[in-house]
Amino acid sequence: MPSAYVLINCEIGSEKHIISKLNNLSGIEEVSEVNGIYDVIVKVNSDSIDKLKETITTSIRRIDTVRSTLTLIVIE
Repeated sequence: MPSAYVLINCEIGSEKHIISKLNNLSGIEEVSEVNGIYDVIVKVNSDSIDKLKETITTSIRRIDTVRSTLTLIVIE
């Protein structure tokens, strides 16, 4: 099963808003708020690499207060 970690940099104060939206998406296994350069880390699972990429590009990256992301695809 393809999976990835997505590190999210968001607008100041919007972490809870983003976490709430992420928790409602399918394929999201884990969401954590963190301190540092990135604000939120998400673990995403999917049935295929194409669906995984689609979830990241069309669902996660389009949340209105997301500034940038870094995607780390897990090597199986």
